[in-house]
Amino acid sequence: MSFQECPVRSEPTLSFTQGLILGQLSVVLILAAFIKFFIFGDAPSPDVTASLRATERRSRTLAHKHSLLSLRTQNSRQGQPPGRKKSMVLRNPPFLTIGSILSKTYYNVDSHQPESLDWFNVLIAQTLAQFRSDAQHDDAILSSLTKALNGNSRPDFVDEIRVTELSLGEDFPIFSNCRIIPVDEDGLGVSNGKRFDPATAARDGTRLQARMDVDLSDMLTLAVETKLLLNYPKKLSAMLPVALAVSIVRFSGTLSISFIPSNPSQSTPTMMTFSFLDDYRLDFSIRSLLGSRSRLQDVPKIAQLVEARLHRWFDERAVEPRFQEIALPSLWPRKKNTRGPDDAMAEANASVGRSKGKEIGRDLREEARKEVAAEQETREQTSLRQRRRPVDEDGSVMPGSMPGLNLDLRQ
Repeated sequence: MSFQECPVRSEPTLSFTQGLILGQLSVVLILAAFIKFFIFGDAPSPDVTASLRATERRSRTLAHKHSLLSLRTQNSRQGQPPGRKKSMVLRNPPFLTIGSILSKTYYNVDSHQPESLDWFNVLIAQTLAQFRSDAQHDDAILSSLTKALNGNSRPDFVDEIRVTELSLGEDFPIFSNCRIIPVDEDGLGVSNGKRFDPATAARDGTRLQARMDVDLSDMLTLAVETKLLLNYPKKLSAMLPVALAVSIVRFSGTLSISFIPSNPSQSTPTMMTFSFLDDYRLDFSIRSLLGSRSRLQDVPKIAQLVEARLHRWFDERAVEPRFQEIALPSLWPRKKNTRGPDDAMAEANASVGRSKGKEIGRDLREEARKEVAAEQETREQTSLRQRRRPVDEDGSVMPGSMPGLNLDLRQ
């Protein structure tokens, strides 16, 4: 009779207590490494961060330009004109081409020197000063910010956001080095080291673009307070107070502005487009505070996350190849938009007429009141005269008798 031999089981080398201690120790080490390198790690210098971001933006812009050039090459090989189809039969050419506009304004894009915009800086400074003055006397901007921060996009784990500080700055942006350059429909320069050809520009749909340098050194601050809510395993299990203050310290870049003419056939208005080139510099100063009792102040990783999110928000909206479009109203003069001294005189006469009308109305009411009182008095006197007086036996009226009173004096 044969018996099967059971395999010998290997005994565990570590006991349950030792394994538990080892697991807890590994968790503690991972948590300590996370806190040290992720939360309290030293942030890179602003110059290094700005250089990395500029390199990333430049590579993105070059990739976009290469894709446009490859698409144009493919269209030219297929015998199709690059860009939108142009029909000289169905659409009349514009009366004023780019070349005629430049010649009539005496502007040479190849040799004209960049211009300073001192007068424009003064106008912008006056506008911003008035805007800041209005914001100090009215809480409209504060209400709008609070409403925007607490909109429908606020996640469930974030409590109501309250604005604690708002500073619109004291300095003004400085625009300089303005120049006009020809660009194609995609916003790419058409010179490429060659002289500008007006005939080619009129055929290729080239438009003019103004580029100017912008520099702002100021302190624009927005500070908010909120609470991070923990809704697991039950609602409002824990709350973490958070205070965050973001300040724009420096901005420098190149602003490009161009106009897209209106198209009457499609009922599209004239559009003004603007964007910033990818060589801009935007520096932030971010302060943070976590907790209510044991507070963590100015955590570097939080500042990096917030700054990266702000840069991505700006890049996705106003940095080439993306741009913003603004529809311009009709500039044709209209009667309803006219203002002048005649309107002021008319308003003054109307106000004087209204005041005189009020005085005349008061006089008429007073005269009517006097006439009513006089008529009432006349009616009373007439009624007294018409009352019947008592008479004696011979028909004579008794002197001193009261109307309606009959006295019998006979014994």
